[in-house]
Amino acid sequence: MGFEDVYKQYYRDVYYFLLSICSNPELAEELTQETFYRALKNIDRFKGECQLKSWLCQIGRNAYLSWAKKQKHLAEKELEPEKIHDAGEEKGQAGENPLVQCIRKDQALSIYKVLHLLNEPYKEVFTLRTLGELSYKEIGEIFGRGEGWARVNYHRAKLKIQEMIKEVP
Repeated sequence: MGFEDVYKQYYRDVYYFLLSICSNPELAEELTQETFYRALKNIDRFKGECQLKSWLCQIGRNAYLSWAKKQKHLAEKELEPEKIHDAGEEKGQAGENPLVQCIRKDQALSIYKVLHLLNEPYKEVFTLRTLGELSYKEIGEIFGRGEGWARVNYHRAKLKIQEMIKEVP
C-alpha cells in the first residue's frame, strides 16, 4: 500500500480525531496535513506494533500538543487574553426559539466548563471516546496502554463528570 493510499484511507479518521480534540475545523485540517507530513517523514519508525490508524492518531495528538504549547507560549509572550471564537454562532438552528438557543448554549457551556476542569488523562480519554468515537482499544493504543486502561479511565472520567455536574449551580 502506497502512502497516497494510506492518506486516502485514513484522512477522515485522523481529521475527525483531531476535530474532536480541538473543535476547530480549520485547525483540524491544518493538523491533519501536519500529521501526514510527519508520518511520511517518519514512516520508517512505524514498527507495526499497533494499527496504522492508531499510529497516525498518536502523531496527530503530538502535533496538537505541539501547537497548543506554542499557542500558550505566544499568549504568555503577548500578555493578551486570547479571544474565544464561538463556533455555535455560525451554526445556529434556523427558526429555533431564541430562549431554547440560549438554554442550549448555557448547557453546552456548563459541560465545557466541567470538561475543562477534568484532569488528564480523564479529559482526553473521555473526549476521544465520546466525541472522537474511538474504541477502547484505539484509545489504549494512542496512549501506549491497553484496552483495560482505557476502559477504567473512561469510567472514572464519567464518574468525575457526574459528580462535578452535581456541584455546578
